[in-house]
This record gives sequence, C-alpha cells and structure tokens, in this order.
Amino acid sequence: MADAVEQHYSGSGAIVDAISEALRAAGRDLDQLSTADLAAVDEFHIRGREATVEIAGALGVGPESTVLDVGCGLGGPARALAELRSCRVVGVDLTPAFCEAAAALSRWTALDALTSFRVGDATALEFDDTSFDAAVTIHAAMNIPDKPAMYREAHRVVRPGGTFVVYDVLQGEGGDVLFPVPWAREPSISHLATVHEMRSMLVAAGFELVAEHD
Repeated sequence: MADAVEQHYSGSGAIVDAISEALRAAGRDLDQLSTADLAAVDEFHIRGREATVEIAGALGVGPESTVLDVGCGLGGPARALAELRSCRVVGVDLTPAFCEAAAALSRWTALDALTSFRVGDATALEFDDTSFDAAVTIHAAMNIPDKPAMYREAHRVVRPGGTFVVYDVLQGEGGDVLFPVPWAREPSISHLATVHEMRSMLVAAGFELVAEHD
C-alpha cells in the first residue's frame, strides 16, 4: 500500500527541477522568492491559503512552539505556519521526492531555519512521546487505511493539552467516489472515512473533540 501511494504522488518527473524551471520561465529569481511566488504549488488543498490561515489560528502556536505536519507533501502549509506564527515545523511524508522538494522550496524562501522534512510513515512516527506542541494533517488520511494507528501516533507525539488539527476529505452521502480523483487514480489507495467514523477514531485515539467545521 505504501509503495502504491508513493508511486501515485511521485509521478515520473523531477519535482524540484520542474518547479525551478517553471519559476524561471515566469521570471522569478530563486534567490529572492516569497511564499506568494509558490502559491500554485504551495497550497495544494481545498480552499488553499484561506484554509491554512484558519488552521494556523486553530493550532494556537507561537514562536516557542514546535509543530508536526503529518503528510506534509511539498511543505506549503509547513512554510505558511512558520511564516505566520514563527514556529518550528517538522514535516513527515511517505514520498521522498516530496520531502526533497519541500526542503528546496524552504531554502528558496529563506524558511529552512524554521522547517525541516523527513520521510516517514504516519502510522509509525519516529519521534519520542510528547515531542510536539501541536500537530496538523491536511488531505493525507484519504490514502491511509489504518487511520486509527495514524491518530494514535498523533496523540502519542503531541504533548498533553496540545492541539491536533485534521483537515480531510470525507465520505459523504453522494455515493461511491468516481475515479480518478486527486488522491487516487483507482480505488485501491482511496480510503475515505465518514464523519461519524472520523469522530469515533479520534476519540478512541485519546483526543477530545473541541471544534468541528464542515
């Protein structure tokens, strides 16, 4: 399953080279980039930057905080959190090419001192207990069949009283998914939970639900 998900997101091209070529073609200087220059790839989730700003507020973190981004992709939300809240953000993603690209984009935007990225499995995080003040996951769990393990791991690595924000695509009442969709070309790597299932899994993992927005 992990190999299939990694293959879906890696594609066949070199991500860093493709982004750098596109930026140069648009007249951007890689030594003087802002996060706004990366908007087309940095906020690749529903509602984009608007949603990321809301998540930053919900996390309640600041300059002394360390945040975990589970399923960080190209690192856009991690950079946004670092920029908006001056916090340190560690991103974890299953896809090595994403982590490589995320690190490069952070260097280009001078946010590499506040962000770092590593290859890892959301269901078996390689961090000590209570390592983070908060955690976030954005559009990642749709590809993860063992969501209970993912949420248990998030609960384990976030300190008591810390916040975990989940922003995900869920199964609604509209019937079966029609493939392809952004997170899966076919059903084998698509694992949507219903709202009820998600609530139950988070509570079972040890979390207290304090806010919900559909």
